[in-house]
Amino acid sequence: MKRNFNLCFLAGAIAVSSLTACSDDKMDDTVQPQENLSAKIEQPGDREKVCSYVDNNWSSTAVLLTGLQSSADTSFMNSQMTKIAGMWGRSNPTLRFVNDPSNYNSTYNAISYSTGKIYYGYAIYYDAKAKGGDIVNAMILAHEYGHQLQYIFGLPSVNENTARPNELEADGFAGYYLRNPNGYNKTTFSEIAAAYEFAQSIGDYQTSSPNHHGTPAQRRSAVRLGFLLAQANSNLTASSFDYNFFYYYQGVLNGTYKMAKNTVSPEVDAYMSQYIDELRKIQTGEISAEEFKHLK
Repeated sequence: MKRNFNLCFLAGAIAVSSLTACSDDKMDDTVQPQENLSAKIEQPGDREKVCSYVDNNWSSTAVLLTGLQSSADTSFMNSQMTKIAGMWGRSNPTLRFVNDPSNYNSTYNAISYSTGKIYYGYAIYYDAKAKGGDIVNAMILAHEYGHQLQYIFGLPSVNENTARPNELEADGFAGYYLRNPNGYNKTTFSEIAAAYEFAQSIGDYQTSSPNHHGTPAQRRSAVRLGFLLAQANSNLTASSFDYNFFYYYQGVLNGTYKMAKNTVSPEVDAYMSQYIDELRKIQTGEISAEEFKHLK
């Protein structure tokens, strides 16, 4: 994969018309508007554009804000940012929010900047919360922070001609966070099924496109793999996570998991050996999307 894909954020590009539209009446309008930080929002640079969530820029009428409509929502996201970064032993990136009252759906976007910033759109935040609650936004934010780790440590260690390794690994980072006792600490997979369902539903089948992020089934497999790695070892560094994720990576893509012993992380291999067939069946669709939501 070309190095300029070591940057992307959460999911495959999908048409705005396919999104579930949110309106301002879903928000808590009793809270005073947050500070407008810029008359014209900073656009993503060339490194970020290739992996945009829906499109590769923010609307010209969008504004950058310090918070969401509800102070409770803002506090939740800021606290999650601190916990996610802290789990990896790092300080917070800059988290800001993007709104555009004149073109609301243009903020169905979340971008992780290589300059140490994450911009999170109002539309995606409220749609995710409506579909699955706070945990969905925790997952998306953990995915976006996964891209920060990729920027910092020169990950992923696997290169392709599409964005798929970056995106599947970021899904894995998110699954690892949601399960990790030092993170969101959900101990059973069914507890976070809504968040995982949201992730897999925005995969794509444009496998020859540079912007390809993985199919829905591959994304399910990747986020399940991250969850299982957290159960095997909750103290992985970003680099050791990368090694272990990509040790089983071929199975995420085509069902041919490595069968040789993982001598670098034998404790992980001992645990993962019992899930190899399950991961293969997720990726091939033998385990359906509905069955996936009820895995333990």
